[in-house]
Amino acid sequence: MQWIDAVILGLVQGVTEFLPVSSTGHLVLVREWLLIDPTDGLAFDAVLHFATTAAIIIYFWSDIWMLIQVALRKIGRLPVNKRDITLLYALIIGTIPAVIIGLLFESFVAENFRTAAVVAVVLFLTALFFIYAEWRYYLKPAHGEITLKTGLLIGLFQAMALIPGLSRSGSTLAGGMLLGLSRYEAARFSFLLAIPITLGVGIHSSISLLQEEVPVDWLVVGIGSAVAFFTALIVIHFFLSYIRKYSLWPFVWYSIILSGMVGYVHFFV
Repeated sequence: MQWIDAVILGLVQGVTEFLPVSSTGHLVLVREWLLIDPTDGLAFDAVLHFATTAAIIIYFWSDIWMLIQVALRKIGRLPVNKRDITLLYALIIGTIPAVIIGLLFESFVAENFRTAAVVAVVLFLTALFFIYAEWRYYLKPAHGEITLKTGLLIGLFQAMALIPGLSRSGSTLAGGMLLGLSRYEAARFSFLLAIPITLGVGIHSSISLLQEEVPVDWLVVGIGSAVAFFTALIVIHFFLSYIRKYSLWPFVWYSIILSGMVGYVHFFV
């Protein structure tokens, strides 16, 4: 992998990881279209996940520190805020589906679904899902709050994003909207829920890398991860500001247009 490839992939990962447009799907497309050398691919993906996880942790550090304090107070049998402890438990419960489904089906999905054709179809289905979520949100605006049941159901939406083309952040955001959360609260929960799963993916990929003993150009990998980290920080801030005021419709049209372009290139060119 050349350094320019690392910059491109790092930029794509940093931009798409936290927007509802599927980072995995975009990485599949970029690698396929630009014929990027797959050498160091596993190492690069592992470090990218650590980089984007670090971006979330830094941006949401005050929330994370609050959750840590809540956990410690609960362990010490000290009084805790009911809303805060519910959020902590909801995040824990919401992580479980993705872990179980990921462990069971990750290899199968990687071998059979990481293609441009699959990405094209899933992008279009994602757009339809967003349309439905926005329609329901228009008819019945935010009326609920995060509960354990909400956390579990959003976790199931997150697990679906194992399929390339289905955005993890998009599926959890739209899922939260369907469950009665405001767009902003659903987005905030989505970002916090991303921390254990992206960190877990990074650790899993790193273990696989060590077992295979693949030679790695760590300078190139480091360049890509730095690009992903700083880009992710900017995108997180932008998206949270955006989602306070606006809807998912721009991402609906983006997904439909990209799906059409990918489908045309794959099936007719």
